[in-house]
Amino acid sequence: LQCPVHVIESEWNDETPAKRVELTCDTPDEALPVYWEKDTEVKGTGKTLIVDVKEFPDAGNYTCLTANTHEIISYNFFLITKIDSNGQMIRSILKSFEEPNRTFLKCEAKNYSGIFMCSWMTENESPNVKFTIRSLKGTQGGITCSSPVAHANKSVTEYTVQCQKENYCPFAEEHQPIEMFLEVIDEVEYENYTSSFFIRDIIKPDPPQCQYVATNETVTWTYPRTWSTPKSYFPLTFRVKVESQVYDVEEQSIQIPKTGPTDKISVQARDRYYNSSWSEWSPLCR
Repeated sequence: LQCPVHVIESEWNDETPAKRVELTCDTPDEALPVYWEKDTEVKGTGKTLIVDVKEFPDAGNYTCLTANTHEIISYNFFLITKIDSNGQMIRSILKSFEEPNRTFLKCEAKNYSGIFMCSWMTENESPNVKFTIRSLKGTQGGITCSSPVAHANKSVTEYTVQCQKENYCPFAEEHQPIEMFLEVIDEVEYENYTSSFFIRDIIKPDPPQCQYVATNETVTWTYPRTWSTPKSYFPLTFRVKVESQVYDVEEQSIQIPKTGPTDKISVQARDRYYNSSWSEWSPLCR
């Protein structure tokens, strides 16, 4: 948000009174006659204006103009964020992800390169919605993110950005979490959300690439191409699923005798030494 933008917290019920705000016109000449306008409607005259802000029609742009030449001297833009009786933000633009803990901003990394993807969702009914995502100050090393890419899907639209932590060392221990801050504006409604994490906590490898060798009834697989190297320093552990049976494996092959010719086989992986998320299951090995 840039000045002069003001976010007003409005308790979203009929009983709570509006927030009263005093606006001052930044005029260098105290004697200059001025007036205030909102959406071409005159709201008052004089250097100060008292505004009651509660509902969305109260929000928007309040402009101070000269009475004789109608030049714009200054303006104040009001956004409203809805809060409940406990002072907690009500998020109606952002939609939460169900897993794992109903977060509004989900970030995942395929490896330890310092590159990660963040995503969030809205309903499809917001064509004018605008987003800003950035890291909060205090984190070591800057973070840059791409522009959001929208993926419409039935009732929701998912937005994704790719971010990178500069000067990130995959071999060093992380001491300070990354804090990503998402701001959302839909016309005059404002919401935000903060997600704090270490790269190691958001690791989710890509699936391994696997195949089935019928001659010796063996499933073999290779590390995902996107995984960090060397694999001796970044080892993975695996699970092999044969129909409903699941096997835990440290190596990159497993012999499975007596599989039926139609049994579905797939493999997934995760960081061996750190409790990362499991990858998605691989495409069928046969």
